[in-house]
Amino acid sequence: MFSFFLRRPKSDLPPVADPDGFSPPLRVMAYIATRRGDAERGPAVRMRSGEAAFRLVQDGELVRVETPRRHEIALLQTDDSLPVGEVVLRDVAGVSPSEIVRVRKIDLDTPQRHGG
Repeated sequence: MFSFFLRRPKSDLPPVADPDGFSPPLRVMAYIATRRGDAERGPAVRMRSGEAAFRLVQDGELVRVETPRRHEIALLQTDDSLPVGEVVLRDVAGVSPSEIVRVRKIDLDTPQRHGG
């Protein structure tokens, strides 16, 4: 009834290309946790190139990974040895194997609107 008084908290993450659009779920096949001395570190998501093309993202692009508990920005890496519909996540907090996640393209071209 008084929903116009409620404000949503502002997100620090960039907006997704199509927030209400179709983003098929993906199952987490494996999770990789890195250590301080590892050569490759940081949030990353590996998926098949066909899955990436379906979501209009390319290898090396930043994507938004939506997990059941939070959203993070991660680097996309394509790997055609993975099964269809499954991903491998590296250093993405709040996720475990066999959970369902969504990967969305980040819209960096549209300027963000700031409420005032």
